[in-house]
Amino acid sequence: MTLKFIEVERLDGVAIVYLNRPPVNAQSAALREELIGVFDSFNDDEEIRCVVLTAHGDIFSAGADISERPAIKQRGPGAYWSHNRLVREAALSIADCSKPVIAAVNGPALGAGFGLMAACDIWIASDNAYVAMPEINVGLAGGTALLQRIFGKSRARRMFYTGMKVTADELYRLGLIEASLPRQELLPYALNLAKEIAAKAPLSLQYAKQAAQVTLNMPQREGYRYEQNITVALSRTEDAAEAQQAFLEKRTPQYKGR
Repeated sequence: MTLKFIEVERLDGVAIVYLNRPPVNAQSAALREELIGVFDSFNDDEEIRCVVLTAHGDIFSAGADISERPAIKQRGPGAYWSHNRLVREAALSIADCSKPVIAAVNGPALGAGFGLMAACDIWIASDNAYVAMPEINVGLAGGTALLQRIFGKSRARRMFYTGMKVTADELYRLGLIEASLPRQELLPYALNLAKEIAAKAPLSLQYAKQAAQVTLNMPQREGYRYEQNITVALSRTEDAAEAQQAFLEKRTPQYKGR
């Protein structure tokens, strides 16, 4: 796959994905298509066990590329529907990726940029970062389903109605991100966490991600049963036996992904 707006770096079982569309990493259709292709490819890549999503520049992503909207309108009937589907699929390619994804948010994450961050499993941000859903400021609306799941009713609706910004320090105070760090410490912190995750049994990681996603909208009873079924399946793997034997022998397990 030829990439123009996305860069991928590989390091010890970890893929680092950079948004790279200066000056503000606005999400064009082309960027979203590349993002979907990259994250879909990780599902079939046995060498990659964890992913870090970050960006080049001072802004994680300013959201949708508003300059594309007139062209969408000119394409005629169905154009907005296909555009909106692409927006959804870009975020879902991250959320549904079989490998855990860490957001290393290096600056403001606005609108659809916040959506990409929210699609990740674990959130870390630099202390200059903030999130907002500013669609209301350009005559649009979006993000209430996302916001209310993260923030709760009052804060979410205030953000939705006003475009209010929430800083990384405030996100950390609220317990919504793992850390708010100086910019130079962000990627090293994310990589250390990613390597810790990547060292776990590959099948356990994939099933854990699957369980986290699938049970998100399940009643507790059904979710508990689903997780137990996964545990039974994992208990029959070679890696589970190896992990338990290594624990007893006080050594590092050697996983084979089966």
